[in-house]
Amino acid sequence: MKTIDWTRDELVAYILLFAAHADFKENNRERDVIISKVDLNTFQEIHNEFDNDNDYQGIQKIITSLRQHNYDKDDVEILLADIKTLFFSDGEFDINERNMLKSLGRLFKSL
Repeated sequence: MKTIDWTRDELVAYILLFAAHADFKENNRERDVIISKVDLNTFQEIHNEFDNDNDYQGIQKIITSLRQHNYDKDDVEILLADIKTLFFSDGEFDINERNMLKSLGRLFKSL
């Protein structure tokens, strides 16, 4: 994939949306967490893009954008903390969410 013209906030919104769909649903509490990290307009624009992507496209966009923004170890730790906050927002941390957290952690740390 060539380049992605996302800001860091757009990248965060996309990653959090991707993570929110680990259990195949996105609830209001998860939306609230994402909107607390980025503005509503960014959330809506990225949500529209996210809805049109499949998982492979999403992962490729995430990898490309993380590289473009030169995410380092500290940035990755902040992202993972935000994902954990998202997962715990509905009071549940199910197996799909646990697996998504592990997978994204491995992916982020491999860059």
